[in-house]
Amino acid sequence: MTADPNPSRLQFVHSGEQASTEQLDRWLAELVSRHGSDLLLVPNAPASVRIEGSLVNIGSAPLTGEQIEAAVLPALAPYTRELYGDRQIADSSYRLPSGDRFRINLHRERRQAAATVRALPSRVPTLSDLHLPAGVAALAKIQRGLVIIGGATGSGKTTTLAALVNEINQHEARHIVTIEDPIEYEHKHELSIIEQVEIGIDAPDFPVSLRAALRQAPDVIVVGEMRDPETTRIALSAAETGHLVFTTLHTTDAASTVSRIADSFPLERQHSVRAEMAMALAAMLTQTLIPRKNGGRIPAAELLMVGYGARQHIRKNALQHLHQEITITRKQGSFTLEESLAQLVIQNELSRDDAMTRAMHPEDLDMLLKAKGF
Repeated sequence: MTADPNPSRLQFVHSGEQASTEQLDRWLAELVSRHGSDLLLVPNAPASVRIEGSLVNIGSAPLTGEQIEAAVLPALAPYTRELYGDRQIADSSYRLPSGDRFRINLHRERRQAAATVRALPSRVPTLSDLHLPAGVAALAKIQRGLVIIGGATGSGKTTTLAALVNEINQHEARHIVTIEDPIEYEHKHELSIIEQVEIGIDAPDFPVSLRAALRQAPDVIVVGEMRDPETTRIALSAAETGHLVFTTLHTTDAASTVSRIADSFPLERQHSVRAEMAMALAAMLTQTLIPRKNGGRIPAAELLMVGYGARQHIRKNALQHLHQEITITRKQGSFTLEESLAQLVIQNELSRDDAMTRAMHPEDLDMLLKAKGF
């Protein structure tokens, strides 16, 4: 048997397997009892929880990186623990004996271990719970093609995906396979049969699990995020061959969504990738969360239902014309961010000034609001 070139890593992984999650469990129980959203473990600071946006200390003494690593490492799945040993960053899900679930991100900062642990919701939201524009529900009725949900980190993309899966589950008998890293919402079988694959526990990565999913006769495939060209290639192929594929990207509008996908491939492949996207895309939704007037946050969104015109613009890389396609395909369900913002102003959820600062096309929003007397 050959020696491992990095024996310190093996010792690091094995020692973690023998350790206890007792300290982490205590912190997480405190997080749950205080109805917090996140546990933050950062070197040279006490353990803290985020409650309604504010940070509250739940420890009296500053933590060291060694203490954080010792507390969090045993909670990681074995595959993810090895990944952290190799790359010094890893994500994993975790469940307390009470049933409460969490997403763990263990990473390094200033050469020491640090962690953020997010509480995961116990109930899958409905589209009405999220206060998304009514037209978003049409995405759950699409039968085939690629549906991309874009938005910045923290804009609610994963939550919207879960709500769309829930919508299908409540109204159609379909076989749904989700591939996530980690699983954030656990779905129950209703009219649909839902299989949920977690990267690092059920499969090693997105390409492997996506190829496997295609052999499981799914009607709907949910890819938590298209992180690499290989995952993107398989997702496009699946959408072209009759599957409904949902996924997310860190993008802000339809044009940047197409650019982001094409640019992830070598230059010589980008033309053919745009041609594949033109065939595969069914819809592109982008969303953002905005502070509302009376507290909390509310989403504003933009939706392009991809039709003939949009396909031609994507194929020709004339992406500057995609915005006008939203207006042209309004009867098919498309709507602009400015229409979404205008509706929120009319409903007294946002001030006119706040809406104007969020608009991509302020002049369009100004016209919409003036037409309604705002």
